[in-house]
Amino acid sequence: MSNEPEKPSPAPDDTPPPAPESSPAPETQPDPPSPAPAPASGGGSDKKLVAGLLGILLGWIGIHKFYLGYQKEGIIMLVVGLVGYFLCGIPTAVVGIIGLIEGILYLTKPDEEFEKTYVTGQKPWF
Repeated sequence: MSNEPEKPSPAPDDTPPPAPESSPAPETQPDPPSPAPAPASGGGSDKKLVAGLLGILLGWIGIHKFYLGYQKEGIIMLVVGLVGYFLCGIPTAVVGIIGLIEGILYLTKPDEEFEKTYVTGQKPWF
C-alpha cells in the first residue's frame, strides 16, 4: 500500500454528461408551410390587371372606368369617345390616350397602392 492520501471524489454536478459524438442528432419536425396571405379585398391584383388591360385596349370608350365602379366617369368617356368617333375623331383620340395612360398607370402601380388609390380611395382620374 502506498502512503499517498486519497483524493476526494469530484462533487456531483447537475449537468448531464456530454453526449457521445457517435449518437445521432435529435430529429426535428419541419414547420408546416404557412398559407399565403390573402389580398386585402380578395383579388386586388386581378382587378388591377383587368382594369389595366381594359384601359389599354378599350380605354376610348371608358370600359375600365365601369369595371372599377366609376359610372359617371365611364359615361363621360363613352359619350366623348362615341361622339368623337362620328365627328372628326380627335375627341376619341384624346379619350383613347387618357385610357391608355390610365391602363399603364394601373399596371405599373404596386397592388397595395392600386387598392388604396383606385378601389378604396375612389380616385376617378389618373
